[in-house]
Amino acid sequence: MTIHPPASPAGEAPRLERQLSNRHIQLIAIGGAIGTGLFMGSGKTISAAGPSVIFVYMIIGFMLFFVMRAMGELLLSNLNYKSFSDFAADLLGPWAGFFTGWTYWFCWVITGIADVIAIAGYSRELWPGLPLWIPGLATVAILLVLNLATVKAFGETEFWFALIKIIAIAALIIVGMFMIFSGFQSDAGQASFANLWSHGGFFPNEFMGFVAGFQIAVFAFVGIELVGTTAAEAKNPEKNLPKAINSIPIRVLLFYVGALIILMSVTPWTQFAAGHSPFIAMFSLAGLGAAATVVNLVVLTSAMSSANSGIYSTSRMVYGLAQEGDAPAAFGNLSRRKVPNNALFLSCVLLLSGVVLMYAGQDVGKAFDMVTTVSAVCFVFVWSIILASYIAFRRRRPHLHTASKFKMPGGIPMVWVVFAFFAFVLWTLTTQPDTLTALLVTPVWFVLLGAAWLVLRRRPAHLARYAAFQDELQAEETAAREHASRRLEEKESVK
Repeated sequence: MTIHPPASPAGEAPRLERQLSNRHIQLIAIGGAIGTGLFMGSGKTISAAGPSVIFVYMIIGFMLFFVMRAMGELLLSNLNYKSFSDFAADLLGPWAGFFTGWTYWFCWVITGIADVIAIAGYSRELWPGLPLWIPGLATVAILLVLNLATVKAFGETEFWFALIKIIAIAALIIVGMFMIFSGFQSDAGQASFANLWSHGGFFPNEFMGFVAGFQIAVFAFVGIELVGTTAAEAKNPEKNLPKAINSIPIRVLLFYVGALIILMSVTPWTQFAAGHSPFIAMFSLAGLGAAATVVNLVVLTSAMSSANSGIYSTSRMVYGLAQEGDAPAAFGNLSRRKVPNNALFLSCVLLLSGVVLMYAGQDVGKAFDMVTTVSAVCFVFVWSIILASYIAFRRRRPHLHTASKFKMPGGIPMVWVVFAFFAFVLWTLTTQPDTLTALLVTPVWFVLLGAAWLVLRRRPAHLARYAAFQDELQAEETAAREHASRRLEEKESVK
C-alpha cells in the first residue's frame, strides 16, 4: 500500500477538482431534499397520519436544518475536508471516520439497489413485457458512463433530474390551486382547503397516528446531507455551500408541505392509501389522461436521480476512506479526469446485485422494505455523528468557531434538542412490527464494522496514511488560523 495516490505531473498527489458550480450545488441540494419518498411513499404517510402529516414534515425539516448548518460550519472550517467522514475522523478520532464513512456507503448502496429495482418496475409499467434485467443493466451502465466522464457531468445530470422533480411538484401545486379555487367537484366531494380539517380534524388518528407519520416520513429526507459530499468539488464553497444549506427550509415548505396541503385539499385524506401515488390520482382527477404515464416518468427520473446520487456519494466516500487508510489504497486513485474510477466501479458492481435480486422471488419487496428501514436508521446514525463532531469542534477549536462566517444557530443547546428528536424517531420505529425488526437487525452492521476496525486500526499502512491525512489537515488549519489572525489585525488597525 502507498501513502498517497500516484503523483501528478506537477509532483503533487492528484486531488478532486472543484468543477461543481453554484447551480449544480443548488440543484443537488434540492434533489437531496426531495426524496423519492414524496412521490412513492406519501400515500402511505397521509393514510397513517392524516392532515397532521403537514406538521410531521415541518418538524423533521426544521430539525435536519440544524444538522445541515452544523455540517456546513465544520466543512468550511477546513477546506481540506472532503466530506463529513473527514471531520468525524479529525474531531472524534479515526474510529468515527471509519464508522461514518462505511455506514454512509452502506446506506447508499442499499438505497441504490432499491432504486435499480424501482426503476425496473416503473419501466415495465411504461413498456409492458420488458424483461426486468434490461432497464436494470441499462440504468447502471448509463450512470457509470455519466460519472466516469467528469464530476461536472454528474452535476449536469443531477441538475436536470432535480429540475424535472421541481417542475412536477410545481405543476401539481398550480393544477391543484386551480381546482380548489374553481370549486372542482369529484366523487370524493368538492376541492377545498376545508378538507384539511373537516374529516376528523388535523389529528384524526390521534397521537399514535401522528407518531406513525414520523416513522414513515423520516425516510423521505434521506439524502438531504448529500450536499456535504460535494464539498471537495464545489467551486467557491464559502459562498455556494451556505447558500444551498440556508435554502433547505424554503424547499421543505414548498415541495413537501405545499404539495401535501394541495393534495389533501383536492382529495380528502381518507381517500389515500399505501401503494398508490397521490400525484397520479390528482392529475387523473383533473382529467389529464396522460397523468399516469407522465407521473411514472417523473418517478422513474426521481429514482434515477437517487441512484445517481448514490453512485456519486459512495464513490467519494470510499475515495475519502482510502485517503485516510480506512479502505484499500487502490480506491484512492483518481483518473486523468480527476474521478475516483475504482471506487465508482465498486459501487456499480454492487448495484448490479439489484438486477439479480429482481429474480429472487415474490418476497423481494418485503425484504427491501426492511433493508431500506435499516438504511434509514443508519442515516440517523450519520446525522448524529455530524452533531457529535460539532460538539467536539466547539470544545477543541473555539478559535475557528469564533472566526466562522457560517455559525450554526442555537449552538450546543440546539444540538441536544436534535439528539432528543432522533431518540424520539428511534422510539417511533419500535411501534410497528416491521420497523422494529429492522431496528433490531441494524446492530449487526455495527458489530461487523467493529470487528473490521479492530483488525484495521493497528496496521502500519493504515497508521501511515492516517498520519499523512492529519498532517494535511493541520497545514490547512494553520493557514486558516494565520488568515483569521491577519484579518483581526487589519480590523484593529482600522479602529
